[in-house]
Amino acid sequence: MQFNKREIPIPRGFRTDEFLLRPIRATDAELDYDAVMESREFLRAWEQSDWPEDDFTLDANREDLLKLERRHADRESFAFTVVNPEETRCLGCVYIFPVDATMFARAQISSLDGALWQDFSAAVYFWIRKSELADALDRRLLAALIPWLNRDWHFGNPLFVTNEQFGQQVAMVENAGLPLRFRIDDPKATGSFLGYGTNRPNP
Repeated sequence: MQFNKREIPIPRGFRTDEFLLRPIRATDAELDYDAVMESREFLRAWEQSDWPEDDFTLDANREDLLKLERRHADRESFAFTVVNPEETRCLGCVYIFPVDATMFARAQISSLDGALWQDFSAAVYFWIRKSELADALDRRLLAALIPWLNRDWHFGNPLFVTNEQFGQQVAMVENAGLPLRFRIDDPKATGSFLGYGTNRPNP
């Protein structure tokens, strides 16, 4: 699937008894901001940056979400919020990028099992707010994302990406049995990003 093919519909998300996954909107700013600021130490390791800064504001977060909403509409990348069924609390976010995104073009990508980067269609990043990690919500979200991506998006084996310095998420992904495919070295980041696939790409 190519991101810019307008004839292919963008999945709207899905619902479980525990959470709803849907496209993020600028109007989600307050709920998202609460989750971001609670989880800022984890997010800095996850993103390998200073974001969110201690003085990060609600208005700045709203601007970020507006950009994500526009990119989603333009099919540059896709951003989904994870909220409780009542949509009163943000539990995390999921981001889906094409493998030819600019951030990968500047990186050195090393295959660890002979797989070819271009044989994959998308790189998926996600985070769950800090207070939900003890209950392993991240594991249940990952378990729900895998069939959704493979069934509804028509991807050729999406990759799940995290940073090696975010040990909690690395352990969670590896415990789920996803094989490590790629090491991604971004000159702007400390530590390598790791790409985990669900299956080998088709030849």
